[in-house]
Amino acid sequence: MRRINVLIFGNVQGIFFRTNIKRVALDLGLKGYVRNSNEEVEAVFEGEEAKIEKILEFCRIGPIGAEVNKIEIKEEEFKGEFDDFKIED
Repeated sequence: MRRINVLIFGNVQGIFFRTNIKRVALDLGLKGYVRNSNEEVEAVFEGEEAKIEKILEFCRIGPIGAEVNKIEIKEEEFKGEFDDFKIED
């Protein structure tokens, strides 16, 4: 199991980026959260390696209307602390 913290930069707010990340994460069975953070979107994902790689593919492109300039990925210690995946304010 793996845990990562991802910051997504670019035109990523006001276009349902968080809603789409939640949908994809739930479809993949990942746990964690997504939220707006300053001008970027921040997400924490916990789950299987292959599923983490799939959500990262989505984060690099985003939904229609998004323009992702870069993402920063930080590996973190897996904690298993989440029950589901949610959007935080």
